[in-house]
Amino acid sequence: MDAITLTRQLIDIESISGNEAAVANYLYGELCRLGYQTRRMPVEGDRFNLYATAPERQHPTVVFSTHMDTVPPFIPSSEDTARIYGRGACDAKGIIAAQIAASERLRRDGIYVGLLFVAGEERDSLGAKMANEYAASDPAHRCKYLVNGEPTENRIALASKGTLRVEVTASGRMAHSAYPELGESAIDKLLEALARLRAMPLPSDPEIGPCTLNIGLIEGGRAPNVIPDYAHADLLYRLVGPSPDLRRQILATAGDRVKVEFPLELPFLRLRTVDGLPTMIAAFTTDIPKLTNWGKPLLIGPGSIHVAHTDGEFIEKQQLAEAIDLYCAIAKRLL
Repeated sequence: MDAITLTRQLIDIESISGNEAAVANYLYGELCRLGYQTRRMPVEGDRFNLYATAPERQHPTVVFSTHMDTVPPFIPSSEDTARIYGRGACDAKGIIAAQIAASERLRRDGIYVGLLFVAGEERDSLGAKMANEYAASDPAHRCKYLVNGEPTENRIALASKGTLRVEVTASGRMAHSAYPELGESAIDKLLEALARLRAMPLPSDPEIGPCTLNIGLIEGGRAPNVIPDYAHADLLYRLVGPSPDLRRQILATAGDRVKVEFPLELPFLRLRTVDGLPTMIAAFTTDIPKLTNWGKPLLIGPGSIHVAHTDGEFIEKQQLAEAIDLYCAIAKRLL
């Protein structure tokens, strides 16, 4: 198993969230060629997850997992002596290659792990949700440990921050901009609420760090000469603990001139670790909260989250090789 070649092959198959079918079909063929019992798990439309096990052990104790989708835009692969570049290089197609290579090495030693590759992590974790339902419907497919792969620079995560998505919407009344007193600006209402939310103190944990806020999207209005009757913003908080108090604080701070909704939450998690490995705190969210039926979670993978989602995304070839060793060592320790 040449992990560098497989990483580039996977990068060169566009798989932006919602369009994972092509890369999933390619992986299905590769896993079958390697002799794995490979199952397609339907997700939505032509999208599906993959669950592969060695024929020698259909119900493994340890499962390696990561996601097949990427954020846009598609960037084809390239490489130099030290790095592989392209969309998904570290998030998470290089990780897929490392996990398959580690599984192959473990098989040669008579140790058998499962492989779970899911759709939709970058959007809504729908693939993970469907995989969880799959495990719930057939307890025989449950494992004891899930080693989830995300770019942690080969350090094992002590914890993963949660995600709280917030939608703030304001309504107003249109009027000619020459007579603003006849209208009611939704944008003014929204900006006032956002200013208060930006100034609101956020919780912090001495080990994990602060809760953070990102105002990721703002939209609204009709035209420069029209008082806007609609304005909307999407916010994302990175959680460092339970969310009920924060939700109440957001509602009180935003005020009653806007509507506040909470369409998505992924909880803050403390994770299982392995002694002797360097550690980190994952400020990002993963599929782990949606995979509760897949055993005790661990989080580790090659690559840096700081270059994921950028136009210069890459993975170090040395880290890719080290990840194969790490995945093998972790599986042996867990078993």
